[in-house]
Amino acid sequence: MTKSSAPIEKPQPVSASAVRHFRYYDLVMAAFVAVLLLSNIIGASKLSTVGTLTFGAGILFFPISYVIGDVLTEVYGYARARRVIWAGFGALIFMAVMSWVVLAMPPAQDWWCSGTEALVLKSNEPSGSGAVCQATYDSVFGSAWRIVLASIAAFWAGEFVNSYVLARMKVATGGRFLWMRTIGSTIVGQGIDSLIFYPIAFLGIWETEQVVMVMATNWALKVAWEAALTPATYVVVAALKRREGVDVFDEGTDFTPFAAKV
Repeated sequence: MTKSSAPIEKPQPVSASAVRHFRYYDLVMAAFVAVLLLSNIIGASKLSTVGTLTFGAGILFFPISYVIGDVLTEVYGYARARRVIWAGFGALIFMAVMSWVVLAMPPAQDWWCSGTEALVLKSNEPSGSGAVCQATYDSVFGSAWRIVLASIAAFWAGEFVNSYVLARMKVATGGRFLWMRTIGSTIVGQGIDSLIFYPIAFLGIWETEQVVMVMATNWALKVAWEAALTPATYVVVAALKRREGVDVFDEGTDFTPFAAKV
């Protein structure tokens, strides 16, 4: 189906396989992968305490990837969201491999990393601090293999479940009640994400009660964050549907995660 370059006033409902070219799909994909990687690289390594609540700082931004995932499924359909999820999955694996290789390389003994002198070589100094810099670098960018495995597996399963539930609910509701579909799919998707991540990453390291408490708390915070972002989701979805000129319904879509057809 060939689309006019001019936006239309009311998006026309179409099947998932009826449209082949989009103007903003690649940009949304790039935003999804960027948020996913940055929330794992920057946010995952820091714990923050606000009042009496301690949480991983990444929780403030990681749920945005679910919001973008909702937008992708709502506007472009499950099949195209599936491609983006696989792109994010591949990016996470590459990030894990790259981190392992970089961290395994021996540090330069003249490497200084205190204060404003990060990544500075001082060959004339009597002694370098390469080992200290390496330890600092490891503390920020290094993760136990269990956490890496848990993060990748939880993302893959959670995102696919989130997209599947939203797509199915859209067909069932005839495209109405977007708020119910985005929040409902997040409740299920983030629930699967949390059920996979926390036991794999921390069971046997933390007390079982701690794992359950942190799992439930972070799941609730992520769902609440998704609900708070619902007005923004409405705005973005409406704008993309209007500019792309479509409203994709996944009728007859192959929901297998491993299907290659769009």
